[in-house]
Amino acid sequence: MQDIHHILKTYWGYDSFRPLQEEIVQSVLAGQDTLALLPTGGGKSVCFQVPALAQEGICLVITPLIALMKDQVEHLKKRGIPAIAIYSGMSRREIDIAFDNCVYGQVKFLYLSPERLLTDLFQERVKRMNVSLLAVDEAHCISAWGYDFRPPYLQLAELREALPGVPVIALTATATEQVKKDIQEKLNFPKPNIFQKSFARSNLSYSCLYTENKTSRLLEILQRMPGQSIVYVRSRRQTVEIARFLQSRRISAAAYHAGLKFEERSAAQAQWVQDKVRVMVATNAFGMGIDKPDVRLVVHLDLPESLEAYYQEAGRAGRDEKYAYATILYGPNDAAELQRKVEEAHPAVDYIKRVYQCLANYFQLAVGSGQFSSFDFDLAVFAKQYKLKALEAHHAIKRLEGEGYVQLNEGYFMPSRLLLLLENTELHSFQLKNPEHDKLIQLILRLYGGEAFVNYVKLQERKMASLLQVNEQELRKKLEYLHKLGVLSYEPQHDSPQLTFTAPREDVSRLLLDTKKLNTLRERAVQQAKEVGRYVEATNRCRTQLLLVYFGEVTDISCRICDYCLAERKKARENQEHEALREKLLQLVQVKSYLPKELVEQFDPKNAETVTELIRELLDVGRFRCMESGKLELS
Repeated sequence: MQDIHHILKTYWGYDSFRPLQEEIVQSVLAGQDTLALLPTGGGKSVCFQVPALAQEGICLVITPLIALMKDQVEHLKKRGIPAIAIYSGMSRREIDIAFDNCVYGQVKFLYLSPERLLTDLFQERVKRMNVSLLAVDEAHCISAWGYDFRPPYLQLAELREALPGVPVIALTATATEQVKKDIQEKLNFPKPNIFQKSFARSNLSYSCLYTENKTSRLLEILQRMPGQSIVYVRSRRQTVEIARFLQSRRISAAAYHAGLKFEERSAAQAQWVQDKVRVMVATNAFGMGIDKPDVRLVVHLDLPESLEAYYQEAGRAGRDEKYAYATILYGPNDAAELQRKVEEAHPAVDYIKRVYQCLANYFQLAVGSGQFSSFDFDLAVFAKQYKLKALEAHHAIKRLEGEGYVQLNEGYFMPSRLLLLLENTELHSFQLKNPEHDKLIQLILRLYGGEAFVNYVKLQERKMASLLQVNEQELRKKLEYLHKLGVLSYEPQHDSPQLTFTAPREDVSRLLLDTKKLNTLRERAVQQAKEVGRYVEATNRCRTQLLLVYFGEVTDISCRICDYCLAERKKARENQEHEALREKLLQLVQVKSYLPKELVEQFDPKNAETVTELIRELLDVGRFRCMESGKLELS
């Protein structure tokens, strides 16, 4: 077993672990099932990546977030750590090769979505893998009491039975007491073992500001508070409108949502990360996996659906431990509007079944077929064809996703990939016999080397076309032709929303929808929305304390920097100042009597209004008495 501090320094460049990380790593290395709760930006990935590198064998990482999966794999590869991800949209050949490399290669991390766990392909290969650790990311998804319940996560219990003796580490940023208990039960922990960093963020100032003109208030806040910012809104249309509004006021801003093309999303994100754009106006599709430490402000123009989601999104501010702000702007009807939207997001069972049947017809899937088939999916076209309202259909698809039948990836992007199918000598022979393809094959070998014989490699089509002095369309035709000849396997780029059938297509009459569970989830979502309403409208307690209580962490220590605490501190300062002014008034009148105007003139002009109010107060309570001359004396 390797030294964990040496691993941390070698691959991450850090001399020491962050608080709680080392204790979590040691627990995992001791073979204990471990639940780790660290806030957004708290370094959860290090907690399973370091112990996995310290041991022989492969670490299986279960996560539902494709974007985060891809991001972590790229980060590991850049550090020289072999990692692979398997997700919807990959061809069967790609998945087969990836699994083979996990069995026979030197792969240290295999990232999977929970839907893959019970497939025959995975079940057969995992038995031949030397698995050292099972890491369950976004572990709150295993609990029906969490804010993003995913039934396929329940299959983890069966995976554990297939991997006896392999410890599990479950990781999440947010979990209530009930969710923490549920995670450990569902994952068959032999005994409770929780490592939890406080949910308190000492450098993050939370505030909820009531306003009837959100755009004007947002502008005022951004003009007053410099630095990189994120503004969260609910709809794609709003991202564009708010970004344009800010641009018209000379604040650099970009819009980000899942409906943009990959190049547009990437360009906007890159500009913001590089500080070329100050404000990112986004839906909640933005932020996951983006490690930008110097965000000074996160503003929500619409109420988040839950305090769990809010805590994660707000937590993207101030990761550098410097002072930062998280602000919700809310209007008179926002709480009621949130309740309405939450109820809309849980359609009736009959409607969900109708949408499922429409999907099966749309993609022409026979009963029993289609598992892990992925299709380009235009919701607007689909809804129009079957006379459905697009938003209602979207909600039904999300419920089908929660039931484990489909998966919708709206911000989906898969770059072009290539694998050389011929052995080296066969390929050389092909080049000699087909000189018209020699330049392209030589370029592939020069750019990607031996890796292209073993794994699918991501193609840089623009660069390749430039080097070959052809346009990209002509390059793709050449690659497609070589694909048909069996020289290579070419998977073209995809940049459309993808709908994947994660289970074989069912006859709609036999579609098993858990009505009781759906109703429970609806009630839970409604309750979460009510908690958000209570949080924003609270005026009698520290914001951090309110969040901590929600997550089961009770404290009487105030954060001193939220809107409530700042108002209380201001009130205390004013009370002290008023008390000093009151004492001075009493001392002056004790010495001689004054006309009220004369008395006010004894003080700094900036305090004139306050002194006048204090004189009235002292008259009202009987400390001062007004004589016939109009002068004041002590009573």
